[in-house]
Amino acid sequence: MCRALKVSRSGFYRYLSRKPSDKAQKHTELAHHVKEAYEVFKARYGAPRITYELNASGVRCSLNTVAKIMQELALKARNGKAFRYSRSCYSNSNVEGNVLAQQFITERANRKWVSDITYIRVRGQWLYLAAVMDLFSRAIVGWALDTSMTVKLISDAFNMALARREVKPGLMLHSDRGVQYRAVAYQDLVRSSGAIISMSRKSNCWDNAVMESFFSRLKVELIYAEKFHSIQHVKSCMFEYIEIFYNRKRRHSALGYLSPLEYEQRFA
Repeated sequence: MCRALKVSRSGFYRYLSRKPSDKAQKHTELAHHVKEAYEVFKARYGAPRITYELNASGVRCSLNTVAKIMQELALKARNGKAFRYSRSCYSNSNVEGNVLAQQFITERANRKWVSDITYIRVRGQWLYLAAVMDLFSRAIVGWALDTSMTVKLISDAFNMALARREVKPGLMLHSDRGVQYRAVAYQDLVRSSGAIISMSRKSNCWDNAVMESFFSRLKVELIYAEKFHSIQHVKSCMFEYIEIFYNRKRRHSALGYLSPLEYEQRFA
């Protein structure tokens, strides 16, 4: 082989026994950290969030380097558009005005909440998830999961939010015009808490875009990625995703790559 390569035998063995350079060693170590973070967050994180996560844990790295390593290791974050059903409203009964008016930024917690329902198909059966989000930190402050899309479903999510947060009169609660949100019992519950009801314009999903975005990410990062065995399995996975991962760990670009919990601890 040495003759074929036209190198000396001593030079060839010296090449084989040489130690990796400091740069190569650092690259290998960083690649290990990148792969570990990718696996810990179950392929939910791309290069930007992994970069922030590693730097926060003391591993210094740049976005370009992390992106390059992920490309080398063929690591891709889950992505895609979530399927959404159209829930057109043909009735104007109990419809409130669009007070929120796409003003999704607020400087204080518990001043603007948004709510919605999404559909989840599991083993041939539909489940319905209702959620309430605080626009200040993007935290999911209340949620409920059931086999029926009822007024009780959205009421349970709202009641969870009320039990968790200190709500003062003037809180705005925004939703679409779905029949559940127009129910008298639900609206009476909301008003009894001192909250103001706001509703999207007819067939305008952009009026509740932040909530739509959350459901989209949840489906990509959890629903489409898991094989559920039962409704109870869905509920336990939903708890892990919302309460353990999303609220406490998931980094949001809109929050300067802080998690909702970190953002509230720092700025609330």
